Amino acid sequence: MEKDIDYAALSARLTALVEDVPHLIANLANASALLYQELPDLNWAGFYLLEGEQLVLGPFQGKPACIQIPLGRGVCGTAAQTGRPQLVPDVHAFPGHIACDSASNSEIVVPLYCGGRLWGVLDLDSPTLNRFGPRDLEGLTTLCSALERALGDLPNCLLTK
Repeated sequence: MEKDIDYAALSARLTALVEDVPHLIANLANASALLYQELPDLNWAGFYLLEGEQLVLGPFQGKPACIQIPLGRGVCGTAAQTGRPQLVPDVHAFPGHIACDSASNSEIVVPLYCGGRLWGVLDLDSPTLNRFGPRDLEGLTTLCSALERALGDLPNCLLTK
């Protein structure tokens, strides 16, 4: 059920929004708002930030969410632990899925890096099964790379704690 989304244009808009803005949380808040507004059929768009051996809720759009996710648990924790994006057509079939919102049926999570070190993940949820596909994975991975470049060294403030 992939949508025809111009990820290159969306990446350019996101870069223009956050580039040269020295405030990580404000940038992530604007990024989650842009994605939630521009990507169809989402019920959650946001970030989890790495703190020690867990992910902690960061800026997001949608219903209230799980605050802490251990590495290796659920879709976000698996993406963080493995360092690989997770494309999940049916979250109910994912071993160890964490149901923050029972309306979520599919999910995509992309790890985020600064200087080669993981600092968080982008998490998108949809109430529709099979909402995300290979084109979304490719587009969102490219978008996350653009976000990492635009943020530059800002995530290092998280990594030095």
